Amino acid sequence: ATTMTMRAFSALVAGLFLTIAHPYCVNGFSVLPATGHVSKRSVAAQPPSRPVMASTDGKQSEPREIIDCTMKFGGSSLANGERIDHVAHLIKDQIQLGYRPRAVICSAMGKSTNNLLSAGDFALEGRVCIDAIRTLHENTLNEFEIEGHTREEVLSLLGECNDMLNGVRLIQELSPKSLDQLVSYGERCSVRIMAARLNQIGVPAQAFDAWDMGIMTDSNFGDAKLLPNIEETIKTAFARLDPNVVAVVTGFIGHDPNGKITTLGRGGSDLTATAIGASLGLDEIQVWKDVDGILSSDPRMVKNAIPVNRVSFEEASELAYFGAQVLHPIAMQPAMKHNVPVRVKNSYNPSAEGTVITKEGDKNRLVTAITYKRDIALMDIHSTQMLGAYGFLAKVFGDFEKHRLSVDVLASSEVSVSLTLDKKQDKSDVDALVSDMSPYAEVTLHREKSILTLITDVERSSEVLATVFRVFATQGVTVEMMSQGASKVNISFIIPDDQLETAVLNLHKCFFEDKCVVDIPINDEAAEANGRQQSNVTLVEA
Repeated sequence: ATTMTMRAFSALVAGLFLTIAHPYCVNGFSVLPATGHVSKRSVAAQPPSRPVMASTDGKQSEPREIIDCTMKFGGSSLANGERIDHVAHLIKDQIQLGYRPRAVICSAMGKSTNNLLSAGDFALEGRVCIDAIRTLHENTLNEFEIEGHTREEVLSLLGECNDMLNGVRLIQELSPKSLDQLVSYGERCSVRIMAARLNQIGVPAQAFDAWDMGIMTDSNFGDAKLLPNIEETIKTAFARLDPNVVAVVTGFIGHDPNGKITTLGRGGSDLTATAIGASLGLDEIQVWKDVDGILSSDPRMVKNAIPVNRVSFEEASELAYFGAQVLHPIAMQPAMKHNVPVRVKNSYNPSAEGTVITKEGDKNRLVTAITYKRDIALMDIHSTQMLGAYGFLAKVFGDFEKHRLSVDVLASSEVSVSLTLDKKQDKSDVDALVSDMSPYAEVTLHREKSILTLITDVERSSEVLATVFRVFATQGVTVEMMSQGASKVNISFIIPDDQLETAVLNLHKCFFEDKCVVDIPINDEAAEANGRQQSNVTLVEA
């Protein structure tokens, strides 16, 4: 029998597939004949496909079930031609491992979005220049020797971008609607290059703008929200596409009901990936970043931070709210709604297991992660005229709503409130808020504070707090406010900025490194769970 390597076999299959699939290309979509595809999700009795994997000695390995997924890659993973080539081969390797990417969601290459925003500012000043953006994309096209319609489309988009900036220069106006169109050129160029490179290495792929695959939004330019019927529009779009063709889809952007380009705001590309994965009922949503999943703390501060293999949606949301570089909470909503697992992996280290975000986290851990936010302000509000009166809190938060100020952490009593304000809040808005509250409250603002948050099971808060306060006492850390979140997975402490690093490093040693500066007082049942946690830590470090 003739032995064939996996790469050669994949290339042969891909070539045959492209030859067969071509006659069914309709309006830009590669589709199967009406009777040629049955969804494993729609027909419960049909078992999933199990591809046979070839081994290096020519023998067949155990068959594997196909795992339908979406894969999302950010700008740093697509920074240049070398990175695009790496990601393309990563996708091919994942396919050989049994994954079937129904969609690959791409951000703009490298710093393209920031460069486009800067180009808009320059155009308002009378200068039009996209040389850096053009050079990046043309060099990548040349590196892969991409010709034909892909080169024409990319160069046409860059020309359109230049023409738009000339219009901005002439009329001296860049509205939110125009700005959304301007930044969209980065993603639209990126997906076309990625799809072309995938086809070159034998992976059937097709580039799509997000609206062609059902991503429809409202008209809130700059921070658009997905429309309520998004699941149906996505299903309808993908129903026309052969599931064995990788749809390379623009992240971050969509269309409003009038056909105008919108952007989804912070975490927009992640939201595109989760919306598609959840709507199609896929097995997994993969978000590829530049770290080995979610870590126990910020590695820029904690050099011994370790990967956390499993967290709940709720825990991941709290981590994101309090500064961790995880999926934005809004991006997790579609996956939470349909209970589709989200796996965070490292595009620079694909063999790492990563972190799986699911409905249930790991109950055996005492603490899941430690995160923080620097440079926040602590505001103390004490009633002067409404002592014991009904409506004090309503009055306070009515003024917060009036000035559009949001709160991170809060502790309250009948006559006083302490809360934190993010450093991004405009100082003039804060001053106006203080002025409005002065007739009924004394307001004191304390700056240069930090929020230190433990993601933990608050049912075991007594064990956690016993260790935390003993550490703080030995290290001279002053707690100015504490809040146990309503989510039941976080405990937050407000401490001075200059004490944050000491607090984080020492708590991490206690909960993740088995090097605590104090003895950890826990009961027998907790000791067993904590022992399992420390064993896991040792395993990861090894």
